[in-house]
Amino acid sequence: NGLQTHQEEYVMGFLIRFFLNALALLIVSTIIPGIEVQGVLPALAAAFLLGVINAFVRPIILILTLPLTIVTLGLFIPLLNAALLKLVSLIIQGFEVHGFWSAVFVAILLSLISGLLNLFINDRGRMEVISHR
Repeated sequence: NGLQTHQEEYVMGFLIRFFLNALALLIVSTIIPGIEVQGVLPALAAAFLLGVINAFVRPIILILTLPLTIVTLGLFIPLLNAALLKLVSLIIQGFEVHGFWSAVFVAILLSLISGLLNLFINDRGRMEVISHR
């Protein structure tokens, strides 16, 4: 069935990006001091919760803080992402973010990595090559 195949491709795309974001959390924890990920399960749990928060809570907070974001020319957004990351660390055992600046740097690095992943991996989990002619 064609519809089922498309749904399976979208689920596969979600799962691939999810696991890559969990891997990104593990890698970032080795680069930036002040973040601790104690294993694969906390990384998976943190990536999942961060994804849920970014999908449902973050848009509401972005709208509520829009005036502040405009006044700071967008520099408030990394601070908001850091606060959400810290919230995840308060909920997930084995995932800890120590300190404000660690949270900011981790949030910036994760945003860059996630953006790159979404740039190259489409919704169906396939690699996309973008060429300009």
